[in-house]
Amino acid sequence: MTSTYAHWRARASRSMTGHSAEQETLTVAGRAGFVARGVVYVLIGALAVRIALGSGGEEADRQGALRQVAEQPFGRVMLWALVVGFGCMALWRGARAVMTRGPRRKAASRLLDGGRALFYAAVCWATAAFAAGSGQGSSGDAKSQDWTASALELPYGGVLVGAAGCLLIGIGTVLAVRAALRRFLRQLDTAAMSRRTRQVVTGLGVGGGVARGTVFAAAGTFILVAAVRFDPHEAKGMDATLRSFTHTPMGPWLLVAVAVGLILFGVFSFASARWRRL
Repeated sequence: MTSTYAHWRARASRSMTGHSAEQETLTVAGRAGFVARGVVYVLIGALAVRIALGSGGEEADRQGALRQVAEQPFGRVMLWALVVGFGCMALWRGARAVMTRGPRRKAASRLLDGGRALFYAAVCWATAAFAAGSGQGSSGDAKSQDWTASALELPYGGVLVGAAGCLLIGIGTVLAVRAALRRFLRQLDTAAMSRRTRQVVTGLGVGGGVARGTVFAAAGTFILVAAVRFDPHEAKGMDATLRSFTHTPMGPWLLVAVAVGLILFGVFSFASARWRRL
């Protein structure tokens, strides 16, 4: 009996050790992913600020951000570090979709994490292709128009594109509202923060989340317009979407506000890498 009990305890100990190592690996992967996301958003925001002030020629999207990284000393190494970071984010999101259990992990949450895992896997692949190649290729705006044109050629293409636009508008609205309501604080270990740090992180999350949601909703609006007019040229990628803010009555200052918000979201991503419960 004693021998059997000792054997059971040994197996339980090994199982707990394996689970702990697995959880630690996923935690590191998640934190690396948030750092990679933060780098890209900070660069996109900085490029958008330069555009608003009339001194930027680069596209304010992920490809423009990657070009900025490539131009730095050890740029190729930094690009591959981003590839690893986005791959880690895809791994962490995928693991949450498949492995995480609990009463609060409903089917919708798993589906959302699965969709995010696929998104970051695609970002990882695109970043790896950029790092391995010359860094040239179609702009984000051209790709958006090409995808919209291909979708419009399908049966009920206008309906499909319109639904995609509405979905993106919905996602952007939800992101902005959740940020304004400070829902992100539920995912952070605020007990480990000082009062001042919590105030700063809250400001980063609110400002950054609202700006990010605004960009998503604006991009979705252009896709919806493309569906209604059956014109793929109405669709816009992130760069053209950001530039469109300069055509509002507020002029370039609205773009400056949104761009600063994207920088804030990038810094918030760094804070998430430090304090998010993973």
